[in-house]
Amino acid sequence: MRILSGIRPTGKVHIGHYVGVFENWVKLQNEGNDTFYFVADWHALTTHYEDTSELRVNTFELVKTMMAVGLEKSTLFVQSAVKEHAELFLLFAMVTPLSWLERVPTYKEMRQQVTDRDLSNAGFLMYPVLQAADILIYKADGVPVGEDQVYHIELTREIARRFNYIFKREVFPEPKELLSKVPKLLGTDGRKMSKSYGNTIPLITTEQELSKMVMPMVTDTNRKRRTDPGNPEVCPVWGYHKAFGTADNPEEKQWVYEGCTQAKIGCVDCKKLLLKNMVNKLQPIWDRYNAISDDEVKVKMEEGNERARSVAQKTMEEVREAIKIMY
Repeated sequence: MRILSGIRPTGKVHIGHYVGVFENWVKLQNEGNDTFYFVADWHALTTHYEDTSELRVNTFELVKTMMAVGLEKSTLFVQSAVKEHAELFLLFAMVTPLSWLERVPTYKEMRQQVTDRDLSNAGFLMYPVLQAADILIYKADGVPVGEDQVYHIELTREIARRFNYIFKREVFPEPKELLSKVPKLLGTDGRKMSKSYGNTIPLITTEQELSKMVMPMVTDTNRKRRTDPGNPEVCPVWGYHKAFGTADNPEEKQWVYEGCTQAKIGCVDCKKLLLKNMVNKLQPIWDRYNAISDDEVKVKMEEGNERARSVAQKTMEEVREAIKIMY
């Protein structure tokens, strides 16, 4: 099964990316799938076109992080290095009705909710068409996405069906969305995790720095004193326990649950256990990250770009033949 997914280089990778994206990517890779994962730098421009000063640095760091989390068997590449994405995007734009794009839920939501940048550009409206090109140019069978992206995959299927119908050639398959249940991590202040809130925890850090972010985390607001009983299910810290192993360890789970609900332990005790488990899981990633040289990242990128390019070029030969484009 061929799997395709991408991530935008709009800032430092945080713990939410690891739990919500990378762990699933590694799982899909290790199940024997043909996995293609890319840095979506053109997609980053749809919302962050006004400041590209960190784009190259973020792209490089993202590839290095992807290597560190264990994606060594996957094809890792950079979107803008495969120009065929842009060619297929252009051709898809010719056959995609404008009304399809205007009804995309995430387009409407982000236009209403994002107030710190201008999203009136055509590129943002056309984001799902470029995403369809990214997926279909590799004839992906499955796309790991969050629930908010399911509509985009359905739109990708609609574009594939429309292209095949108009040009009377079954060039593109209809990919399926691959949803996985992951623990929802809130920010350190209890709000939605967001770089704009300054409440994220970087994936690449140190034990000392991690402790500075974990120990002050907001907990169950009902536990004003140590003697007050709490409820782990409404505590932001419990989501992290689920992500980093406590919930899978019967003894630790019981210790946290009874300790919290019966006020046998304080929030500091709970966070110390979380910190220990986070370090156990993240330290190997930090070690690999620090051991990877810049030259190794460049080689991995070039190898991935070349493989992605060869697959994309074959697809574009079929596309040009179907449309009857000469070159």
